[in-house]
Amino acid sequence: MKKSTWVLGAAALLALSVAVAGCGGGDKKEAAKGVKGEVMVYTSIYPDIIDNMCKPNLAKAFPEMKVNWFQGGTEKVVTKITGEMKANKVGTDVLMVADPSYYLKLDKEGWLMPYKSKEHNNVIADKAENGAWYAVRVCNMIIAYNADKLKAEDAPKSWQELTDPKWKGKIAMPNPMLSGTAYVAVGALADKFGWEYFDKLKANGIRVESGNSAIQNKLLTGEYAAAMILEENILKLAATKKEPLKVSYPAEGVINIPSPIAIFKTTKNAEGAKAMVDWWLSKEGQQAVVKGWMHSVRGDVKEPLGSVETKKLVEGRVKVNWQKLADNNAAIKEEFRKRVME
Repeated sequence: MKKSTWVLGAAALLALSVAVAGCGGGDKKEAAKGVKGEVMVYTSIYPDIIDNMCKPNLAKAFPEMKVNWFQGGTEKVVTKITGEMKANKVGTDVLMVADPSYYLKLDKEGWLMPYKSKEHNNVIADKAENGAWYAVRVCNMIIAYNADKLKAEDAPKSWQELTDPKWKGKIAMPNPMLSGTAYVAVGALADKFGWEYFDKLKANGIRVESGNSAIQNKLLTGEYAAAMILEENILKLAATKKEPLKVSYPAEGVINIPSPIAIFKTTKNAEGAKAMVDWWLSKEGQQAVVKGWMHSVRGDVKEPLGSVETKKLVEGRVKVNWQKLADNNAAIKEEFRKRVME
């Protein structure tokens, strides 16, 4: 196993409290000079964020390079890549999906290109020391509720509270078979509370939806009183559509998911892929990430509008055993399926 930094540990937490010195990332025009050809990106970033944030920013940063996108939930992307690997025809140059443990597996199997970005020292979140992958956006699994249907003082304030009978039949979560962030959440909560936690959720009538988007819609209609969901979904709806959905940050901590970016060794445009990694990790790229309602991996970029300080969320987060998630993917999913979905 190559050496990796699974943050955010003490050093990174200290770094989060101050602005990173010497940040920047160089002149944008100079960085884009000579970057041509095409780059294919496989990603789980939401389609509207790709269209409204990713495409315009990358077109501006790399006017001579064509960037193509394949979008799907993390598990859909993983399934696609797995088939391509078997056929020895990997179609992507750059990978940006949600589950950090998948990158550990890919790196161990030798699929990723070590590239030490010029922004390496500015990334204070998780990264491989040899540059095989870098956290590029930080998502948080939280509890959400509809403020038109539920008062703040009455909303669930902890993961354990979701097992309270008063929420029976009124709670939901995304499917870890389809969602990488949901898979991380299941592994983290099972480690923290034991698998019995999910037995209690099943007994409390928890519904398993296809993904975060399906849940947010049913929170809006009032079908669900509360749900596990990504913070970014709720922040975006509250800010852009003035929807009454609110975030409840669980007392035991959020599930902090530093989702990586990596280059496949099979890339046909290594220079273009490297330039893209550099841009995403630059201050400019990270400011774009935050405009997509996700948290930055740098210490000199503020949290997204409507959230709390990234440092506070990181300090109190639920511990995640990334290597365990990488090594036991099928077993963890099967345990969840048997306990919750049968």
